[in-house]
Amino acid sequence: MSFIRITESESNYSNLDKMTVTEILLNINREDRTVALAVEKAIPQIDALIQAIVDKMLMGGRLFYIGAGTSGRLGILDASECPPTFGVPKGMVTGIIAGGNKAITDAVEFAEDDLEQGWLDLQEHAVNEKDLVIGIAASGTTPYIMAALEKCKAHHIITGSICCNPGSPVSALSDYPVEAITGPEFVTGSTRMKSGTAQKLILNMISTTVMIQLGRVEGNRMVNMQLTNEKLVDRGVHMLMEKAGIIDYETARELLLKNGSVKTAIENRHS
Repeated sequence: MSFIRITESESNYSNLDKMTVTEILLNINREDRTVALAVEKAIPQIDALIQAIVDKMLMGGRLFYIGAGTSGRLGILDASECPPTFGVPKGMVTGIIAGGNKAITDAVEFAEDDLEQGWLDLQEHAVNEKDLVIGIAASGTTPYIMAALEKCKAHHIITGSICCNPGSPVSALSDYPVEAITGPEFVTGSTRMKSGTAQKLILNMISTTVMIQLGRVEGNRMVNMQLTNEKLVDRGVHMLMEKAGIIDYETARELLLKNGSVKTAIENRHS
């Protein structure tokens, strides 16, 4: 049976250019409502992938996302938000995109077709058996990602994948494949829409759950977040006041800024 790219299938809607603005918005929203259900069906696969990531990270390993186009940008976004949100070191979670940094804002021609560069990009970060690499590809057929995952397998590096087509080649190459089947896009083949939304939801689930499992969240609070602006400082002050029983705002603020995070401030105060 030949592989069918459902993500490239004809849209369920025709004459988009004849629709009113309201009709376009309602129909996009109708399609978007199906995405969370598609992700829900993939939760057992996501669960298994997260367990593997946590095991690797507890042993000092790192997490890599590798993708092309929208998929690559989503991986970079998720990775870049981990240090400020959870206070982890830069490089603990890394996003890699076909075409390099230029591809974050501009399309780089044929970058996703390069069979050598994906592994070379991973090697720049000294990827090794302690780490876990997740390939992100809406179609599940991106050569850049597939070749990189094959090289990982040859070097005994555990892999995962996130795609939106069933039985994809990328899934076949992964130790922990995740497939969220979102169906045809509103604009035929525009996988930045439902497929991209599904990937973003899954990436949120992965990074958030992993960080909770690693103790970077207490209760429901980001106690390790970096204090990079006044809004976050204010949020941290109120957390510290609540957790440490400090009544005075300025005292709590001084203690927070001295220690750099809510968690460290509490630990040092009670030591």
